[in-house]
Amino acid sequence: MSAIADEIEAVFADAGAQGFVHAREVGVPDGPEVAVGADDPVVLASVFKIPVAVAYAREVVAGRLDETERTRVTARYRIGGIGTAGSADDVEMSWRDLARFMLIMSDNAATDVIFHRVGQAAVDRVLSDLGLARTRLIGCCEDLFASVADDLGVSGEVDEILAAATPEQLWKLSALDPERTTSSTPREITTLLDAVWTDRAGDPAACEKVRAIMAQQIWPHRISSGFGSGVTIAAKTGTLPAIRNEAGVLTHVDGRRFAVAVFTRAESLEDRLPAVDRSIGQAARLAVDHLRALPVHP
Repeated sequence: MSAIADEIEAVFADAGAQGFVHAREVGVPDGPEVAVGADDPVVLASVFKIPVAVAYAREVVAGRLDETERTRVTARYRIGGIGTAGSADDVEMSWRDLARFMLIMSDNAATDVIFHRVGQAAVDRVLSDLGLARTRLIGCCEDLFASVADDLGVSGEVDEILAAATPEQLWKLSALDPERTTSSTPREITTLLDAVWTDRAGDPAACEKVRAIMAQQIWPHRISSGFGSGVTIAAKTGTLPAIRNEAGVLTHVDGRRFAVAVFTRAESLEDRLPAVDRSIGQAARLAVDHLRALPVHP
């Protein structure tokens, strides 16, 4: 394992980042793994939307939430970015379409509306039910951005606040410190993914909802960049200054499935870090190829 770990670490080093990886075959609890800092705490960023989606799907399947009911995303949630979060006007949408926007394009407003509907307690139950003791959610996107404003001692639009901050101020943000923000470990995230893909994270119908939406994610620049069209990928990205992540399940044509979680912390605060994005795909490819080359676990 040390050879593959060294190879993966070299990929991140070449990209100017530190990386944390865990990969395992889905449905094989005692099988081989690839682990690079797999038990280190990492900033989740928008990867936290996966357990939020599980909590949402549980509510729908239990009959406590009608996913066809329409709700309004108001100016309170208009924090900039993509989807309803960046809309000029209030948006009315069904709960199921909000869930889609939350996962397929990482719509922060859609996430927060869903989070406030299902509640923090429901999300925490997902984590406790699966024994994810090191995964901690400190509110939703609204709370994360509020922490940025508090740290910088200013108010206003998040993008404007970040643009005005000095590099020294940004590096000290609690949002970039896994000990002070929403965080987990790569191993716990693959545990969550394995539970979703083996129908242990909730009712099978709830797990299927999450799997189906994650398979529609539109971003191809991280894990997907390391694989050809013969691999189906269902995943969720996460991005903050210096933070580039993605976690998901890769299904090969032979039916074997692999849960992979890749978290990075770059040396740069630049908005665009294509080398780091590519390193996530390269690391995922190295990990999965290594696992596929091993004897099939009985």
